[in-house]
Amino acid sequence: MFSAGILTISDKGSRGEREDLSGPEIRRILASLPAEVEAYEVIPDEEEIIARKLTEYADQKGLDLILTTGGTGLSPRDVTPEATRKVLDREVPGIAEAMRAEGMKITPTAMLSRAAAGIRRRSLIINLPGSPRAVRENLMVVLPALKHALEKTRGDPADCGNLPREG
Repeated sequence: MFSAGILTISDKGSRGEREDLSGPEIRRILASLPAEVEAYEVIPDEEEIIARKLTEYADQKGLDLILTTGGTGLSPRDVTPEATRKVLDREVPGIAEAMRAEGMKITPTAMLSRAAAGIRRRSLIINLPGSPRAVRENLMVVLPALKHALEKTRGDPADCGNLPREG
């Protein structure tokens, strides 16, 4: 069982003006990992607040997985990737690259995602888009590698070269 945290980044959601549908969608999908959601919050699109929460979830709560939803686009208030990169020890660019590549098969606007992913201490942090549909589509891309990524982030010494291959 992995521990997880969900941060929904939304100005309107943080003010109670919009219901968060993406956070609950992430929670539903994570049940198949299996992962237990130990922290969940809706916060505004403020770089310092996002960075502070990511740091808290990784350093104080020690969560294995931290997923953000929202703030990855081109709008002036979309600062989730900047806040994420600010707190990462190491980036894992292949995660965001895979999500964008698969998303391009569905919509050309997937190329506009600025999502980031990486590791802080022993926590894997992944930025997801803001809509429930995009959350679902992007998590489906990541799920096949997620368990292995979390095991490695935790320090699993097993040799990666002996993993079974798909197809």
